[in-house]
Amino acid sequence: MASSASSKKTLVLPEVNFSDWGDIRYLHLGTEWVQGSMKLDAPFEIELEYVQRMMAWLLFVDSKGVGNRHAMQLGLGAATLTKFSRKTLRMRTTAIELNPQVVSACRGWFKLPADDLKLRVVIADAAEEIRKPEWQSTVDALQVDLYDHEAAAPVLDSEAFYADCRALLTEDGCMTVNLFGRSSSYERSLEKIATAFGADAVWAFKPTREGNTVVLAQRTPSRPKREVLAERAQTIQTRWGLPAPKWLRVFKPMTLSLTT
Repeated sequence: MASSASSKKTLVLPEVNFSDWGDIRYLHLGTEWVQGSMKLDAPFEIELEYVQRMMAWLLFVDSKGVGNRHAMQLGLGAATLTKFSRKTLRMRTTAIELNPQVVSACRGWFKLPADDLKLRVVIADAAEEIRKPEWQSTVDALQVDLYDHEAAAPVLDSEAFYADCRALLTEDGCMTVNLFGRSSSYERSLEKIATAFGADAVWAFKPTREGNTVVLAQRTPSRPKREVLAERAQTIQTRWGLPAPKWLRVFKPMTLSLTT
């Protein structure tokens, strides 16, 4: 959760709790809706399929230089992406989270390491924080997963917000976004992203069984050849255990006709 509020004085944040089911621990914001998960016996792996797909930006970079890049998460959730970026990929990693209880829960229940030279958790309103000059053009992998305790629709989902996200990225940087919700409009969200980034910069997965659709947008559009993507996907699976070869069956560039 990293929502924008018109008045911080009146902002009421939901309570944070967790539940265990078998060997999986789930994070909740006071409801039954799952905000993140962790394998108890493998806390630094990515358990959920859609969260694995949030790492699809790896298909667009040379694996040798990943450790020198900067990842940023908007919305900490159960810290899955933050932990994977810092511990597994060994990247400089920044997470922006509005609710300090979520940060405490991740440190206490979900094995989120303490801040160090390559990890920083910022307690802030993401919409405001990302406009700060220090972040502009510094992020190689931006991962946006912003849902409130009802998990109904993205909290930040405007064309202006996506334009601010684009401004964070390096020239070959990518944003991945989780679009899911009982009341959200995927097509409208996709159009906002395409307007901010350019229609030729947008790629998308088919929805998961649970209804999560991960969209990727590039700062600089590119169309790597199929054999290049296949080679990178195999490297991703071999080095980091992500099922990237399977991604290529359900991941493609989007063709959009933007309406005015």
